Amino acid sequence: MKIVVLAGGTSTEREVSISSGTKVCQALQEKGHQAILVDVFCGRAEAQAETAFEELGNVQEAAAYMAAYNHKIEEMKNSRKEFFGPMVLELCRAADVVFLALHGENGENGKVQACFDLLGIPYTGAGHFSSAIAMDKGMTKTVLTASGVPMPKGVLLKRKEGLRELSELQMELPVVVKTCCGGSSVGVYITRTEEEYKKALKEAFDLEEKVLVEEYISGREFSVGVVAGEAYPVIEIAPKEGFYDYKNKYQPGATVETCPADLTQEQTREMQEYACRGCQALGISSYARLDFLMREDGRMYCLEANTLPGMTPTSLLPQEAQALGIDYPSLCERLIQVSLQER
Repeated sequence: MKIVVLAGGTSTEREVSISSGTKVCQALQEKGHQAILVDVFCGRAEAQAETAFEELGNVQEAAAYMAAYNHKIEEMKNSRKEFFGPMVLELCRAADVVFLALHGENGENGKVQACFDLLGIPYTGAGHFSSAIAMDKGMTKTVLTASGVPMPKGVLLKRKEGLRELSELQMELPVVVKTCCGGSSVGVYITRTEEEYKKALKEAFDLEEKVLVEEYISGREFSVGVVAGEAYPVIEIAPKEGFYDYKNKYQPGATVETCPADLTQEQTREMQEYACRGCQALGISSYARLDFLMREDGRMYCLEANTLPGMTPTSLLPQEAQALGIDYPSLCERLIQVSLQER
C-alpha cells in the first residue's frame, strides 16, 4: 500500500508525534509498504506526488528534517494562515491511506479528520466528530458519565470568568487542574494548597481558554486499548516519582509498566467493559485508548479517551498488543485495517 505517515504539526506534542511517526513509518516499510513520513505543517516541498512513494528515502533523515523545524514552529504559525504544509494534501490524495501519527491540537481534535472526510482521503483512527468530543475533556466527561462510565467529579471553568474559589465550586483540596484539550499530561497540575491551586489555574489558562477542576483521586493508574470493539489487556502505569506526567510518559525507565496488570479477573473485566462502553458512547469503532484510576477500595474512574494513542517506543498500546502476541509492525497494519473498515 502507498501510505503517508502524517506527523509533526503545531501542538505541544509535536516532538512526541515525530517519534510516533518515525516508528510507524519504519514498521510499515519493514512490512513491505510504500510508506513515507510527512510533516503535516512543514510539508515536503520537494516531493512529487507521482514519484514520492517510489523514492521512499531514509525515515531517520526525514525525522531529522522535521525536528529541525521544532524551534521555528511558533514563528511559522504567526506568519501564515494555512495549516497544511507544501505538498501535504497532494501526497495524502495520492496515498491509499494516511496513518495519523499526530497528537494534540489540530491533530486529534477532528479538524484534520473533517478535512480528509470532505476530500475523500482515507485515514486511521476515529472520525472527526468522535475526535472532537474526545479531545475536549469537558465534553468527554458529559458523554461518558451519561453512559454509565464513572469519572471524577469536576467543574468546567472558562478564562473570562476569572479565578473561582474552591468553595464556590463546592470542592475541597487537593484538586487536579487541567486544560480541557491538552494531551500527554501537558497542563495537568495536582494542587494541595490554595496557592498551588491559584498558580495552576493561571498557568492552565495561559495555555487554553477552558480548564477542568477535578477531585483528586489517589490510586493506581491503568490504561486500556480498544481496537475494533475488543479491549486489549489492561496495563498498569506506576511512575517511580510523581504522577504520569510528560516526563514519566516519555523518559525511558521513569515508569514501571506491567502488562497484563496485576488485577483480579473481575477487576480486569470491569475496566475493560468501561473502556469498551466509553468507545461506544463516543462513537469510536476503530481504535482508542482509555485511561483509568483505581482507588484502594477498588472503585474505578475513567480519566480520558485518547483517539490517537501514542506509538512511540515507550507507548502503552504497543505494549498491550505485545501481550497478545501482536508485534509492533503487525499492530500498525491492524490499525490501518480496522480504520479502513470504518470508512
